[in-house]
Parts: sequence; structure tokens; C-alpha cells
Amino acid sequence: MSEHSATRASMENELDVLRRWAAGPQPRALRASIVLEASLGRNNAEIARRLGASRQTVVTWRQRYAAEGPAGLDGRSRSGRPALVDEGEVVAESLLAPPDQRSSRSLGRRLGCSHTAVAAARRRWNLGRDELAAPAPPLNPPLGEGGIWVVGLLHEPAHTLVLLAQRTGSRPEPALIDIQPPADALAAVTTAFTRALAAPAAPFASPAVVAAFLAAARRAHPRASLHLVVLRGPAAPDFAEQCARAKVTAHQPPEHTGTVSFLRAVLALDAAQHPSSSARVLLDLATALRGPGTLRWIREPLPAAPGERPSGAAGPLHADGPLHAAMNAGGAGANQIDLGSFNECVVIETVRLAGAITRGDIAARTRLTQQSVSRIARSLLERGLLVEDRKRQSAGKPSGLVRLRDDAAHAMGIHIDPEVLTAVVVDLSGRIVARRVEKITPEQRPGAVVAQIAVLGESVLAGVGRQVRESSFLGLGVAVPGPVDTVSGTVLDPPLMSVLRDVPLRTLLERRFSCPILVEKDSIAAAVGERWIGRDRRSRDFVYLYLGTGVGTGLILNGDIYRGLTANAGEFGQLCAVVLGRVEPSGRPEVLPECNPASHVLVPDAAARRTQLSVHQAARAIGRGTLAVIDLLDVGLVVVGGPFCTGPAAEVYLTEIERAVNDFPTARRLRRVHVERSVSTHEAAAVGAASTLFHASFTPRLRRPGSP
Repeated sequence: MSEHSATRASMENELDVLRRWAAGPQPRALRASIVLEASLGRNNAEIARRLGASRQTVVTWRQRYAAEGPAGLDGRSRSGRPALVDEGEVVAESLLAPPDQRSSRSLGRRLGCSHTAVAAARRRWNLGRDELAAPAPPLNPPLGEGGIWVVGLLHEPAHTLVLLAQRTGSRPEPALIDIQPPADALAAVTTAFTRALAAPAAPFASPAVVAAFLAAARRAHPRASLHLVVLRGPAAPDFAEQCARAKVTAHQPPEHTGTVSFLRAVLALDAAQHPSSSARVLLDLATALRGPGTLRWIREPLPAAPGERPSGAAGPLHADGPLHAAMNAGGAGANQIDLGSFNECVVIETVRLAGAITRGDIAARTRLTQQSVSRIARSLLERGLLVEDRKRQSAGKPSGLVRLRDDAAHAMGIHIDPEVLTAVVVDLSGRIVARRVEKITPEQRPGAVVAQIAVLGESVLAGVGRQVRESSFLGLGVAVPGPVDTVSGTVLDPPLMSVLRDVPLRTLLERRFSCPILVEKDSIAAAVGERWIGRDRRSRDFVYLYLGTGVGTGLILNGDIYRGLTANAGEFGQLCAVVLGRVEPSGRPEVLPECNPASHVLVPDAAARRTQLSVHQAARAIGRGTLAVIDLLDVGLVVVGGPFCTGPAAEVYLTEIERAVNDFPTARRLRRVHVERSVSTHEAAAVGAASTLFHASFTPRLRRPGSP
């Protein structure tokens, strides 16, 4: 045999050995595969991509094979990197990391694995850079297109079922670029779930438990496509039949994903795709997981998809009205044509505050050019938002006064008070064109209360005429006792109205009204209404003190409503209790009886002096709380309103509050605080709820609607 033939035979023998190794156990299989791929002429980057290894790993084992032959691939210890990576951890960390630290290399270093393994996991979960891609777990069978929601969790010591939802027929949602889930809330769920998994084992739940869980999920999410993942434990008896009966698709969990990491990953995907409800949903789930025994958690009904007609709607109640997102703000406009909608808001705001104004005065106040003002005014006149009044002489030239056309837009406001319901329809001037008030039902079922609210709203809306409903109706604003999740429209746990605890009010009302619906805390809504109706008198910053069944505050700061991080700013009762040093045995600030004006009534009879003293005591307590607000914010106007700011009691409150905020504040030598009665009284919150639609439609501001 020639020397060349002998060399060739030796090489073939080595390749045979490498092929056997490549088909065998790790880690030698990977090393042999690297050499085999190199023998086919592939470069390091291509080999790394094909095998899911780092380029450094490829280079290392190619060099060792070149120096030592097959022996160099055997018996070598691996680096500290794990052979497999938990893909759930990769996905969760990809979403939780700051945008500039989401590269595969950065994540690989943090997770202690190769960047190619990270990239491969991200690809399997569709977490790439494609803007049309909707990230989703790689289940078996695979999910359809569209974003996912985590809508249910059934957990017992021996098993865990996770329920996911997708929009039926929805398009893929945009890629997740700069949206980060709330890390603290997600960590709370992870910790609680990890502890729950450590509980002693128990038999699988009975088929009845699983069937009830699936049936409840289907009732809560009738339009969604539901997908059940058995994360842990065996399938229940008749599992397939139960899924089919509830129209739920069963899936196997992805490979290389742990129980905790899968839940963490899908919750992170949900929160990043639907940030509107993520924090509260995560915190509620964490709280539920801390409870003893079986957990059957079903998420509240999902909000209607864009363009989706809520069930039970009888047709659209509005046409192409001017409702839009006023996304910019400032006292002055800009003359670029592409900012026309913002400039229109600036002009409308200027006209609204002035009542009636010339085009020249609009230009002077907004710093827009005369040409821009004329163009915008002409457009608003043609669309019927403005009207032109009498002429007046200005420098020898006739000049028309423009004002808002009051009937150009209407909105309905509903105020939900622990004792009464109030529904109004108002026009742009704040004039009430329809009204109805009724006692709230004593029925302690949330469904009965929501049904009464819907019927009340429908009856008031029916009385305003078809033309209003079809041409100028902007939508429905609902004022509720706080706290409230305004983004998802859920009433959380109002202290004086437990029947609405955790009720997804907006979602339920969307099934009765085919129009935009905003849910706002009552005191904040009243402040919005005061600003809108008060026009120029309320153009500066002020604190609105709402005297209803309970006392709350609404804050107008820098020309806009201040809602706070969660849209629950203004919890006056808590602040008042802290100022007065009143706490419950648990250490929580006390719910003060003084901050419930409904319990204090003034009567002229001398025998009722004790009651009169209680009113004065309440007024003094509220004055102390208002003083704290003034010292904190340094504003010069307090507006007092609400259904209990009437009659003799109103003067008591106004007098005591004015004395407190002017006699005792730190900056009393620099300014005098004015205390004035609201332009609205009994219907302040309902009118304010309707005004939130006007505020969202026409007010120029820096923040997006709904943001804090």
C-alpha cells in the first residue's frame, strides 16, 4: 500500500471514530461534531450556529484535535457552562433586562451559558427582532398567531395547570422592544410560586375540580382561544374530554423549561405585551399563591380588542367624533403641519378658557402664526366645533369672535356612590341636558349593581335624542370610589362599597355600550369637571376637595390633572388620619368618621347642638388635612364641592378650611390661599366623569391619555 493510501485509510478510520462519538453521549459528541463539520469545509461561525455552541468552543476543540488528534477530544473537563439552558429563564431575563443589555452575549454571561444557546432559545420562543412576530412559548401542539395572556392557574401540591388565552383571529402584535415587565411584581409571583411548589405532595385534583376550573375560565373569557398547559403532575382522569367540553386546547410544556421558569416566562411575556394590567394582575396572583390549600385563580375578563364589538351591543352609539389622543402639550403651539391635531387642541383650549376670542388674540396667546390660527379656525368652523359670533371693530377692521359650539360634542357621566347612582349627559359647556338619580340597589351581588348602572345609563342616553347619540356622542365616563385600576377599568377595594371589590367594571359595561368608556376615581373626575366647566376661573393650579360619602381630593397641577403612578392620587382620608395621629390597632391609618360628611347633618333645633358640634369637628379635621396638602404642594386655590357642600354645612366647611390653610401654613407670609365653592354641586362627580371624555379629546398635554 502506498504512503498516500495509508494516510487516507488512517483519516477514514479517524472519521469513523468521530462519527461514532458524534452519535454517542455528551460532551464528546459535541466535540466530535465540531471536527466533522470542519472536515466539510465550514467556518467557525457556521459551525457554532449549526451546533448551538459558542465560536470559542469551536475554536478550542478544533485546535486540540489539530494538536492531539482524537485523543485531544476525549477526557477533557468541560468549562463551567451548563450543557443545557433553561429556556424559560432566558425568555424572562430577556424581557426583564434593560434594552441595552438584552443581547445574547450579555444574557449568556449573566446566565452562565453560551450566547448561541441563548439565541437558540429566543428563536424557539419567537423572541426575535421581527416586528411582525408575536413571542409565544414553543408548546406541543404549537400555538396560533397573536399575543398571549395568562388567564388562569390551578395549583395543588401534586400538579400545576396554566391557562393561556389568545385573541380569536387576531393579528400578531408588535415586537417587544423597550417594554419591561414590572420586575418587583414578577419576583413576588416567582417567590410565592416556588414556596407553593415545596408543599407536601397530594393526589391529583378530582375531575370535578378541573372541570369547574375550565368552565369558570370559559365563562370569564368567552371570546378568547384558551390553551391549557400541564406544567406538573399527571393529567386528570377524563382530561381530554374535559378540555373538549370547555373548548380548551391541551398542550405539552416546552422542553428544557422548568416549572417555575415557564410560569415566570409566560407572565413576563404577558406583562410586556399587555402592560396595561400587568402589575396588579401579578401582585394579585402573588397574594393568591400565599394562601393555604388549592389555588384556583381566574383572571378578570379581558378588555375588548381594538375594533371588537362588545357582546350585547345594539349598534354604534357614536360616529366619527373628534375623540383622539392629544399626545403633546405646552402653552404654545408649533406651526408644523404634521402637528395639526396638537395645534387644534391648543386653539380649542384657548377658545374654551376665554369663552369668546378673536383669531388675533388666539395667535397672541398661543404664539402660533396668524396664518396657522386662521387655517385651524377655518377647519374647526367647517367641522362644527367652533361658531363665529358678532363682529367688532379692531383697528378699523372687522374681527369675528369665535367660541366653542356647545352642542358639538356630548358625553355621559355616571357617578357610583355607595348610596346613590347619578347619570348625566352634558354638552361641551358642561350644561346638563339629561339627568337621572336613583338609590343604589341593596342587592349585594356585583352583577345586580352593574346591571342597575347599565340600565340607568341606557335610559338617560335614550332620552337625549338620536342625533346626539349618532353624531356628537364621545363616550361614557364612570366615576367610582377609589382605589381603582383605571387602565383595565377595575374597581379594586373601595372601603365603603365592598360589593364592587375587584369588579372589572369597564369590561362589563362594554358589553352594554358600544362606545369609548373611561373609568376614573370620583374625586379626580370631579376635579377634571371643575377645570373644564370653570374655564378661565380654573385655569391655574388648584386642589379640589370632594365632599361625598367620604372625602377625596383631585389635583390640577401644571395645567393638567395629576393622577399619580396608579391614577389613585388624592386619598385624603389616609392623609387626614396621619395628620391627626389616628391609627387602627394594626398601625394602618384609621378610616375617619369625620371624613364622611354624610354622617354629619346640621339642623336648627337647639337639641341638635351636639350634632352641630360634630359637623364643626369634621370641618376642623378636614381643614387640618387640607393644610397638609397646601404645605405639600404650595398651591393658592382650594375648591370645595360635592353633594355635601350645600346648605348651612357648606359654610361651616368653607370657613374652617379657609382658616386652617391661611392661619397655619409654613408659607403664610408669602401667599393667601383662596377657598372657593365648586361651580358644580350634587352632580360634580357625574359631570366630571363626562368631562374626562372632553379632557381626553381636546386638552393639549405632554402625557398620553391614561398615563400618570
